[in-house]
Amino acid sequence: MRILIVNSNIRMIGGVEDYLNSVVPEFHRQGHELAFAHEVDLPKNRERIHLPDGTPSWDVSGLGTQRVLEVMKTWKPDVIYAHGLLDPKFESGFVGIAPSVYFAHNYYGTCVSGLKTFTFPVVRPCNRRFGAACLLYYFPRRCGGRNPITMVRMFRREKERLANFFRYRAVVTHSNHMREEYIRNGLPEEMVHNFVDEILPPDPVRNLISLQPAQAPEEKTARSRLNLLFVGRMESLKGGGTVIEALPAVVARLERPIRLFLAGDGPERGVWEQKATRIQARNSRIKFEFTGWLDKRLLELRYAESDLLVVPSLWPEPFGRIGPEAGLHGVPVAAFAVGGVTDWLVNGVNGFLAPGDPPTVAGLAQAIAKCLENPALHEQLRAGAVRIARQFSIRLHLEALIKVLDPINSGDLGKPVGN
Repeated sequence: MRILIVNSNIRMIGGVEDYLNSVVPEFHRQGHELAFAHEVDLPKNRERIHLPDGTPSWDVSGLGTQRVLEVMKTWKPDVIYAHGLLDPKFESGFVGIAPSVYFAHNYYGTCVSGLKTFTFPVVRPCNRRFGAACLLYYFPRRCGGRNPITMVRMFRREKERLANFFRYRAVVTHSNHMREEYIRNGLPEEMVHNFVDEILPPDPVRNLISLQPAQAPEEKTARSRLNLLFVGRMESLKGGGTVIEALPAVVARLERPIRLFLAGDGPERGVWEQKATRIQARNSRIKFEFTGWLDKRLLELRYAESDLLVVPSLWPEPFGRIGPEAGLHGVPVAAFAVGGVTDWLVNGVNGFLAPGDPPTVAGLAQAIAKCLENPALHEQLRAGAVRIARQFSIRLHLEALIKVLDPINSGDLGKPVGN
């Protein structure tokens, strides 16, 4: 199959690019012919997505939109596999070149700000269908910035993006939450595919019973102090401030010292560091360590010494792949029940969920404590983390993806809704 991959960037700047860096070599290994089109090639200090030797790639920022559309058409792809994009007009131009599939990594075309979160009077997920009424909520619920011109410009962009979806043959997502989001916004059920449903039976707990017992992760050296880990961009809706505030209650309940590693960086780092310093000064059993971004090797070392990963996202994460990634290392998770997190985090199997509507400090503290207060249960959670994480392998993902792409290539899947 000739697969043309389209993304906003060819540089490794985030989760979408990390995903593509894993998928591209698997496509190549399976014998598919590949090409890659992207809108920008920035920043120059980031590595590019690795493309197999001889793979053609085209840069809209260098060649111009029209020229790239011409060479894409000349290459004659069997299928176009599209991801995060900047310009809806470029997207509208290529979806007619060949049967196209869109992977919805985020709230593309379904939210003015892309966050799907009200931040006033309290932070809570937004489940509204995208439309003109969103403009009435934008400022009162503080969905984004304070500039009305920017608000209108973003609304128009998302409206164009949503309209483009109806020209795709299929939309694929990585969580049931995201599938429901696009169906709520008008896409036919048969058009939207959830990879989790393709890989796992509907009930993950029943699925675990049918598996051969996974080898338990190597036991961690017994120690009095517990190590917790946060990994992610340091911005308010990622919830780092919430987990920092939750630790005094966790220490009081467990009566054990805790050290929290915070790996990442971002605009809220200074605020979080100040908050951590104040809490640490009042409680000698709590330690915080801000590590900055860690490369894969250093992050794996953190996993090896961590008792628990905390995913305190206040916004509805489309998936939250850091959880399954940590699970491969036998690290269970405490998180808010928001967005796609509930597709891979099962209470009592690989961690515990805190109520997410609204998310609270007290709720997160309770979920963390439940993961750690019983050593025997903690060992079970560690084994469960490995079992569930193994079901999100790139091999199983590609099997599910090919089940979508093959019928489109052969013409077995119907024409796009918009035609």
